[in-house]
Amino acid sequence: MDSNPALCAAIANYITTSPQQRITFAQFMDMALYHPEYGYYSSDALKIGFKGGDFFTSPNLSADFGELLAEQFFQMWEILGKPVPFSLVEMGAGQGLLALHILKYLQQHYPDFFTALEYIIVEKSPTLRQEQQQRLQDFRVRWCNFEDIPANAIAGCFFSNELVDAFPVHQFILETGELREIYVTTRNEKQTNAPCPSFVEVTGEPSTPQLAEHFDLLGIDFTQNVYPDGYRSEINLAALDWLSIVADRLQRGYVLTIDYGYPASRYYNPRRSQGTLQCYYHHRFHDNPYINIGRQDITAHVDFTALERWGEKCNLKNVGFIQQGLFLMALGLGDRIAALSYQQQPLSQLLQRRDALHQLIDPTGLGGFGVLIQSKGLDNTEISQPLKGLILPE
Repeated sequence: MDSNPALCAAIANYITTSPQQRITFAQFMDMALYHPEYGYYSSDALKIGFKGGDFFTSPNLSADFGELLAEQFFQMWEILGKPVPFSLVEMGAGQGLLALHILKYLQQHYPDFFTALEYIIVEKSPTLRQEQQQRLQDFRVRWCNFEDIPANAIAGCFFSNELVDAFPVHQFILETGELREIYVTTRNEKQTNAPCPSFVEVTGEPSTPQLAEHFDLLGIDFTQNVYPDGYRSEINLAALDWLSIVADRLQRGYVLTIDYGYPASRYYNPRRSQGTLQCYYHHRFHDNPYINIGRQDITAHVDFTALERWGEKCNLKNVGFIQQGLFLMALGLGDRIAALSYQQQPLSQLLQRRDALHQLIDPTGLGGFGVLIQSKGLDNTEISQPLKGLILPE
């Protein structure tokens, strides 16, 4: 398959120099995606979009997604008393399209808010950061790492769209009722010098007590007989570390997370016995992370219950959880669809735009994504004001 030989060799070397000649799946996924030279997100292999891409996101469809988010950010600014600056921190900004759509819309429709706005992008991928800087050169945007943001420095909103699903996950399997972790090793030592060594899975004791503690957080008991032997799934400890950092940097405002995923009761349903891990390669998805290494995206669905409960431990209050389709409709997407009937433009353009808007709310696709909003540092008056995107249309 189309794997990057240099990346495979780097992973194989990491394995052979590890104490037990094995690494956790989270370590394997981290190298496959984020190795500084050869990882999928660090190299030219990353392709986003419809033509020649591996996957597309909501901002690739139209500017409407970003414009409606901008409406929500404007209301957040009003609720917080119109602070100057209001910091909008986008984490994992992709190609910069979402930022472009938000900034253009605010500049045109809410000039006072636009003037008060400080737009910050936290981006790990040097390839994507370069593309973002080129696309956003006409706007005042600052790029930084979390380490550059002091504690309690942000009044505004941290937000992300399809970020958390790409964090490296630990994989586990139930063997005779015991929680075992899935590790990655090479097939045999002789093969590590091959152009692209083959990798195999082995099971062992959990690498950290945090894996078992994670289910205490969720209130899930795997000793119940409802879980079949061989049941496997993922645990995203990196998402909890990330949320801890975000909560630490936020003094007052919101955290808005959009991604595909489920509450824990659905995520760890006994019938979902093979987990949620998926790989994306040229708009096709499969579940084998050991092919196309460094050339394909690897993701796992997000456990929103874990984000909610861990957030509470980090002084983040749950404001609301809603499907993306309903969230966008509450922000005015329905009005945009209705307005199509009165627009004078070629039929082909009209149909294309209608299709894009419907894809954003399709419950079997993007519309089924989860939108989680959390807050910190709001007083009772501010908390009592409902966010527009969480008010269900009648």
